[in-house]
Amino acid sequence: MKTIVSVVFVLAMLHSAASVAMDWVLEDAEHWMRQGAQDLHEALDRSAVGGRARNVIIFVGDGMGLSTVTATRIYKGQQRGHMGEETRLSFDKFPSLGLAKTYNINKQVPDSAGTATAIFSGVKSKFYMVGFDVNAPYNKCDRAINEKSAVTSLMKWAQDAGKSTGFVTTTRVTHATPAALYAHVNHRDWECDGGIPAPDRDCLKDVARQLVEDEPGRRLQVIMGGGWNPMGATQLEDEDESCIRLDGRNLIDEWKKMRAEEGASHAYVYDTEGLMAVDTNHIQYLMGLFDVGHLRYNSLRDRGPQGQPSLVNMTSQAIKILQKNENGFVLMVEGGRIDHGHHENFARLALQEGVEFDAAVELAMSMVDPKETLVVVTADHSHAFTINGYPRRGNDILGFANDSKTDYAYETLTYANGPSFYYHRRNDTTEANSTWRDVSTDSTRDGVYYQHFSPMYMEDETHAGEDVPIYAIGPQAHLLHGVHEQSYIAHVISYSACIGPHRSLCATSKSSAAAESEHWTALPILTANLLLLMTKHLLR
Repeated sequence: MKTIVSVVFVLAMLHSAASVAMDWVLEDAEHWMRQGAQDLHEALDRSAVGGRARNVIIFVGDGMGLSTVTATRIYKGQQRGHMGEETRLSFDKFPSLGLAKTYNINKQVPDSAGTATAIFSGVKSKFYMVGFDVNAPYNKCDRAINEKSAVTSLMKWAQDAGKSTGFVTTTRVTHATPAALYAHVNHRDWECDGGIPAPDRDCLKDVARQLVEDEPGRRLQVIMGGGWNPMGATQLEDEDESCIRLDGRNLIDEWKKMRAEEGASHAYVYDTEGLMAVDTNHIQYLMGLFDVGHLRYNSLRDRGPQGQPSLVNMTSQAIKILQKNENGFVLMVEGGRIDHGHHENFARLALQEGVEFDAAVELAMSMVDPKETLVVVTADHSHAFTINGYPRRGNDILGFANDSKTDYAYETLTYANGPSFYYHRRNDTTEANSTWRDVSTDSTRDGVYYQHFSPMYMEDETHAGEDVPIYAIGPQAHLLHGVHEQSYIAHVISYSACIGPHRSLCATSKSSAAAESEHWTALPILTANLLLLMTKHLLR
């Protein structure tokens, strides 16, 4: 009876302001000892997965640094009616975890072009450079040097090994992160011919042309994201300042013509209805472009049949198409608009994008076998984004870091810089804390376009330079085990999937993972069970 009353009381308290205190009482020593024993039992039962990865899925949360991961986790839980801190993201459950050092060759704090080049090619590059090593000049094309400096990506490695390849992004398909999979340009903004300085237009192809005309772009079987403008389907000014073609070419039509001439089954789609109607059992090639520039933020997109698909929708269809290949596949999925939300100080939008990204990872894990699929979740860089103050347990992650009724209110989530400075700044006072707008009385704080506090103005909030997490599960995931150069990720993928530069090594060596797996398998399972029973006995 006592237990029933306690449960009823807890449920009631979760809907009251006193829920935090009640949960603290319940999370006593027995609670934490029991949870620790369960986690330890799971760890003891886990063994390293050896062998080779038939498939690889790499998820890149653009701008998803550790503070963003934590805030997203809390936000996800609170959206489901929980306090939030105890929530687990889908990739929190991955058994292997490492950290990546994100600096560019010439920058302490990086951009997405250089970091994506490192992740996908195994070679670090310069700030704003795509697909070249350090020798290529920045923002100027030199054909001879470019030819010597070009690096190959995991998409080329996979295609050469007979695997299917593709990518999904919420940005333009020609944007920095996806471009590093297939393109080589001296400046990330050279997405179309209109973005290349006139003297360099005859020196190299723009990113969009490389996607359609050159390898590995032309052999990608799945291409999904935004970007009608750089592909030449439209010439519309948009808020993303998307590159507009000057040559009059429609590269979408050229892609369709090329596929038809090859006799390959293919489809081009531009809305949710078209995407979900694709016969994935028979389609070999799919291009889905759903906006002039980047896709809309997930919470703001048109969810009707003629609207834009979610990242989950796109990931699902991509896997269904690629997994038909008996040799396996390599897929990149980017949650690109996490980054954009942060750049505008839109903390709510950034976290909503993070939750959608997490859902895409969860969906993918339900569709693949981790015994034959290496799944890596990481970020290209972090942001100048902070979780600060001493808010109470379960406090609204988008709320105040202190008690606004007794103290001068400030927000839990703030930025070191960005465009919100002028919104929050008051110029009618010289008193220290009164320099800023009183956020506790701001009626716009629940809106998606509310900008969280920044004490220094910049047109775009900046990236941050700390290490970012790498989560991994599947064959050889344990090789992502500590603090690594970001470029190391591609080397692990190469070895795990037996593609690219380490193909011969993985084909001839017996990995330490296999030996470790044999070791754990040989241990009596009784050992782990005995530990759990002893722990339970001590807790009685």
